[in-house]
Amino acid sequence: MGLGSGPVVIVGVSTRAFAESARRAGVACASVDAFGDLDQKALVPNLGLGRDLGRRYHAAAAAALSHRFAARAAAYVANLENHPTAVRRLAAGRRLLGNDPAVLVRARDPWALAEVAAAAGARVPLTLGPGEAGGADPARRWLRKPVRGGGGSCVREWHPGAPLGPREIAQERIEGALASVVFVADGRRAAVLGMSHQLSGDAAFGAPGFRYAGSIYPLRLPDALRERLAALADAAAAAFGLRGVNGIDVVLRDGDIFVLELNPRYPASAELVERATGMSVFEAHAAACDGELPTAAPAAPPAGCWGKAIVYARRDVVAGDTRAWLGRDDVRDVPFPGERIARGRPICTVFARGADPADCRARLVAAAAAVEEELHGASHAEPRRV
Repeated sequence: MGLGSGPVVIVGVSTRAFAESARRAGVACASVDAFGDLDQKALVPNLGLGRDLGRRYHAAAAAALSHRFAARAAAYVANLENHPTAVRRLAAGRRLLGNDPAVLVRARDPWALAEVAAAAGARVPLTLGPGEAGGADPARRWLRKPVRGGGGSCVREWHPGAPLGPREIAQERIEGALASVVFVADGRRAAVLGMSHQLSGDAAFGAPGFRYAGSIYPLRLPDALRERLAALADAAAAAFGLRGVNGIDVVLRDGDIFVLELNPRYPASAELVERATGMSVFEAHAAACDGELPTAAPAAPPAGCWGKAIVYARRDVVAGDTRAWLGRDDVRDVPFPGERIARGRPICTVFARGADPADCRARLVAAAAAVEEELHGASHAEPRRV
């Protein structure tokens, strides 16, 4: 599909970043998502289920509503990878730019992923289903996770002996450096676009539990370890028939790679690759769906880091006049003036650049604090753990 061949509709929980990438590539697009934020609506035609229709977000509803837009192609972001039936509805009568429903079923199977990871020389945390949880070693640390979750939502500590739901797994908690790999695939092979540090459950941003809180790009690693991660992406592409842009979340510890999750859709850290290199990930995504992979990964910047962080509300808040935020490059996913944001919900996304990962994170913390101060007022600023 040539990029100029027709408009694209993008569907998922938060579509702003992928829509922004499509616009960078010169692609006309529309979007359907949960938020319908101020900057999203300034960027492309958008339906926000809650804001525009008073409906709670659900993948099936979002896919159905996408047909209000005349589009010759469709793409998706989280959480549609967990809803193959919704993806089938989204793709009806359109070219699907992304993994098809049959691929999603296989790629989101944690035991199938474990086999692929082992064959590629990586490891997977010990994972137990509901029928196996009785044999869990109480000396290990465990997490309770949905079989098909995302973004750290509904992940929490688990203690052996506690029951698991039919759609939950218990997974050993592995300490180490949390990282993500962004790659494009043509159904057989993969090409890595970038690797990033991942921020999870970071209290400095109000992120509850194990929720995704942001990323810092690039992740600089020894060549041998980078090659092993690239081989892992290649193995996943071949085993599952992946197409377009995808992501793999891993923990790196003492030279070992522990695979946590395969995200067979646009991953959140891809936005930083785009900011740092100037490429359009959407353009690479569309080309890979047509069987064209880049001949080389975009060159990582020689120095410095790019970061993003999601700022979560520490208590119920009401946004002030946020219209001035539209002119800034360091804030995205902007709430509407007067919008009520419940505790634990995202307020916005902030961006920063730093000399190294620690400096970049410190700048993100400062940016998040500035947002909170503007919302709460300096006299009501809450203590934060840096």
